[in-house]
Amino acid sequence: MLARVQSSTLSGIDAVPCEVEVDLDTAGILRETIVGLPDAAVKEALERVRSAIGNAGYPYPHGRIVINLAPADVRKEGPTYDLPIAVGLLVVQGVVAVAPGPDGLASAGPGIDLRRYAMAGELALDGRVRPIPGGIALAAMAKQRGLDGVIVPADNAAECAVVQGIDVLGVRTLSEVVALLNGELDPTPTPAPDIASLLRNASAPVDFAEVRGQESVKRALVIAAAGGHNILMLGPAGTGKTMMAKALPGVLPPLEPEEAIEITRIYSAAGLLEPGQGLITSRPVRTPHHTASSAAIVGGGMIPRPGEISLAHRGILFLDELPEFPRDVLETLRQPMEDHVVTIARAQATVRFPASFMLVAAMNPTPKGDMPAGEFGRRSMERYLAKLSGPLLDRIDMHVEAPAVAWNQLRSAPTGTSSTQMRDQAGAARARQRQRQGAAMPNARLTGKQLDTIASFDPHAQGFLGQAMTELGLSARAYDKIRRVSRTIADLDNADTITLPHVAEAVGYRLLDRKV
Repeated sequence: MLARVQSSTLSGIDAVPCEVEVDLDTAGILRETIVGLPDAAVKEALERVRSAIGNAGYPYPHGRIVINLAPADVRKEGPTYDLPIAVGLLVVQGVVAVAPGPDGLASAGPGIDLRRYAMAGELALDGRVRPIPGGIALAAMAKQRGLDGVIVPADNAAECAVVQGIDVLGVRTLSEVVALLNGELDPTPTPAPDIASLLRNASAPVDFAEVRGQESVKRALVIAAAGGHNILMLGPAGTGKTMMAKALPGVLPPLEPEEAIEITRIYSAAGLLEPGQGLITSRPVRTPHHTASSAAIVGGGMIPRPGEISLAHRGILFLDELPEFPRDVLETLRQPMEDHVVTIARAQATVRFPASFMLVAAMNPTPKGDMPAGEFGRRSMERYLAKLSGPLLDRIDMHVEAPAVAWNQLRSAPTGTSSTQMRDQAGAARARQRQRQGAAMPNARLTGKQLDTIASFDPHAQGFLGQAMTELGLSARAYDKIRRVSRTIADLDNADTITLPHVAEAVGYRLLDRKV
């Protein structure tokens, strides 16, 4: 008998349909074969499935067993297929009571229609169903194909329920799956969450009110948040740079439902969702160590997986001690910073991961972490800054100095600008941008052609910008960066035209172009 069970395989953060076909020939020689480009984890599935079926109290078939994972030209990996393989083996034995469908394959029985549900899950040896990566992608694929629902591990049910319009049946054991298919257990779909309410209640872990001093840096971070600009903070150790980077998500606008689902899909595909976690409700902040490799930052592997820049999608990638990162790692950021996607090519597949992130970097002026003094210190700072390439600095919109905090500010009660005040300012500027450019187009994304129309300078501002370009020797990319930042500063002032104070402040944020 032949059974067919619907499942999926991950390609990047998307699920690709995969049919698990199980054929049993009881008259054949005892042999078990899995075909369809399985990796080692898939080949080991039969050992897990054999133990799970036996320990759940069901017989294991005897005869020639062929399991095909279709399409056969796409590589399959991981323990995702344990559950559909086990169900297929139980179907061909008649343990799962189904009737042949119009195509001669196992179809509807007393319970749910096997052809109308996709399933995936890892099996423990005692028959428990363990969570898998990419559950939400499986649910999205099932909805796209017009299926009725999915059968997934109970720990994946919350994330799958985010995809509305299909039934999500969370199971904890193989016996529960058999009972559902045999009509012995009424299906109880996991309720869909109230996404809007979850996003509305999200909060940032750090408030800017806790940061002593640094009002000039807070101003720069408001501008960065308002326009989605990349920013580099330069200053001695212990000035609050890391703390401000962690507080910045509280200034950014709340996630839209589509953004939250997209982030959740990335984390689910990477296997980083906590068991039972349904939705990521706040903008991610990724802080990789400076020893991270290019593959860890950008993504990679034999079968490509998302890296830190994709895990920071719609959020913040914070690179502390920027010059300590290997230069080749930093250079891999240049293309994703411009295109907001990263393409990873391998012999077997080419995968595109979203990578629309705000780069927030911090660095000390010297390897010792202090501000330089004298000619020797100046030369030490220049050698340290030389670790960063000009093209990379060009792609960072704003360079701002974070000076040491005075003692009287450290010991006094916090009285500076709070995250709420900063969020209100940035939100008003973002509202102007949405009205002018559309929801998905912050000022940092404006093209040169759009800037020619949107970023109109008055004569004094235009003359000052031309003088700054000449005296500082700025590149064409830096010119566009200044125009974008100037446009954001004008939006914060609720101004249609960019004036001299706006462009002067934007030029002031090209700190490293002036070689401090």
